[in-house]
Amino acid sequence: MKTIIKTIVVSALLIAVGAVAYVYSGLHDVSASAPHSDLSNWATSTTMRASIKRRAKDILVPDLNDDALVRAGVNDFEAMCVGCHGAPGKARGPAGKGLNPQAPDLREVAQQRTPAELFWVTKHGIRMTGMPAWGATHEDASLWPVVALMVALPELDVNSYGELLAGAAGHGHHATDSAQRSAPPHEDGEPAIEHVEEVLEEPTNNEPEHDHSTHQH
Repeated sequence: MKTIIKTIVVSALLIAVGAVAYVYSGLHDVSASAPHSDLSNWATSTTMRASIKRRAKDILVPDLNDDALVRAGVNDFEAMCVGCHGAPGKARGPAGKGLNPQAPDLREVAQQRTPAELFWVTKHGIRMTGMPAWGATHEDASLWPVVALMVALPELDVNSYGELLAGAAGHGHHATDSAQRSAPPHEDGEPAIEHVEEVLEEPTNNEPEHDHSTHQH
């Protein structure tokens, strides 16, 4: 019995020493152009899915079936997501094409993830994938419209996405000043910019109001 225990201990020590030696050897290729092994892909993707599911389970999801949220989200989606993930009729940008792992097609992800999980990833990001934590620069009320757009993505083709984008001028957190000025006015004469906070009935937290004067992306 003692011999078995000694053998296990020695084997564990040898494995540990070998792992440390490999880390410092420089043999591992960390380049983004090198493909991951099947084992690495399985381990990281399985860990990621379990982690997201665990952390998103208690998030309160507002009513996302609102055209105002989708319109507010499409401009933000263009600014924040399309470069890496693409969109109906739009290819990934240069940075997105160089990511490893490549950012997934969100039309597919939206059918595999719950809205709470989509929100959690959008807010907190995924470490060592290139997916940023948008919650560092956006309050929750600015992120739920993006989630609403992602939930609608599977039903959008090239034409419907283009029509939605064309009709969303002046809407959303990332609406340009020129788009805001050209947006059709409400009856009270104010620009037709969606007040997303009024649409969202179940905010997930009480984060401080966003300071646009220090906004960075």
